Amino acid sequence: MKEQIEEIKKNSMKEIEKAEDLKVLQEIKVKYLGKKGELTQVLRGMGKLSNDERPIIGKLVNEVRDILEEEFNKKEEKLKSEELQKRLETENIDVTEPSKKTELGSIHPITQIIKEVEEIFLGMGYQIADGPEVEKTFYNFDQLNAPEDHPSRDLQDTFYITDDIILRSQTSPVQARVMEKQKPPIKIICPGAVYRSDAVDATHSPVFHQVEGLVVDKNISMTDLKGTLEMFAKKCLGENTKIRFRPHHFPFTEPSAEADVSCFVCGGKGCKVCKGEGWIELLGCGMVHPNVLRNCGIDPNEYSGFAFGFGVERIAMAKFGIEDLRLLYENDVRFLKQF
Repeated sequence: MKEQIEEIKKNSMKEIEKAEDLKVLQEIKVKYLGKKGELTQVLRGMGKLSNDERPIIGKLVNEVRDILEEEFNKKEEKLKSEELQKRLETENIDVTEPSKKTELGSIHPITQIIKEVEEIFLGMGYQIADGPEVEKTFYNFDQLNAPEDHPSRDLQDTFYITDDIILRSQTSPVQARVMEKQKPPIKIICPGAVYRSDAVDATHSPVFHQVEGLVVDKNISMTDLKGTLEMFAKKCLGENTKIRFRPHHFPFTEPSAEADVSCFVCGGKGCKVCKGEGWIELLGCGMVHPNVLRNCGIDPNEYSGFAFGFGVERIAMAKFGIEDLRLLYENDVRFLKQF
């Protein structure tokens, strides 16, 4: 068997030396060192040897295998080097040939609106706050004065992971977290994705985006809220935009209001965008409820504040004349190129 191993070594070395490309070299390697290779077959036949011969032959086979592995690696490096050299000598680049056309993408309408809103409020001295999208019910509901029997806590409205963990249904929990950690004055906006158990149609989606704002300081009033929203509306929708409040109810604000803006397309005369009403519903707002301040460790007798929140998609649809919310999520390049 020693003679057989030496013969395998001798023949394989000759074939390795003669190999002219990597494909042939790989075939030789499989022939001698593969699962069914000649050297492997020798190892499988060692069961026929005596106990004295087996360790001697085994050692010899391993030594030959190591030698051949090293030779294969050397030859492989040599062939790769030669192949690269040939390519460098034969290939060339025509620098005068026109390059391939590079197409630039565009910022998504939702991202455009978020960036624009952020710039407006940063200009008014606000800071941008962020928080988890997988949220505790404690921050999403309890800290915001929403009782356990409030409709928004029902399974048909909110995505529950456990009894205490949900996908946040609003960005308001960010406000609660900031109020817990930061003493007034507080002046923040909270942009981000939110989740509600809504069926998909032209005006609803289970995933959408909000921007909410919060101001807490001494002597903050409803006048400050309206002035802030008027400034935002003019910057975002046009200098001639007007704003009006309608009484409403939210558990985390008191008093609460829905804010409408005059239609920036028709100027309030009535058109397709505002459905003939002259006004477009924009957001919900109000003075921060004393219970919310108290829950977050802020004395409502010393501080007051206002909060507001709106859907980014709603502004995008109104501003860009988009009639179907689903268009924003279909990733149709033909549609997105318009913006």
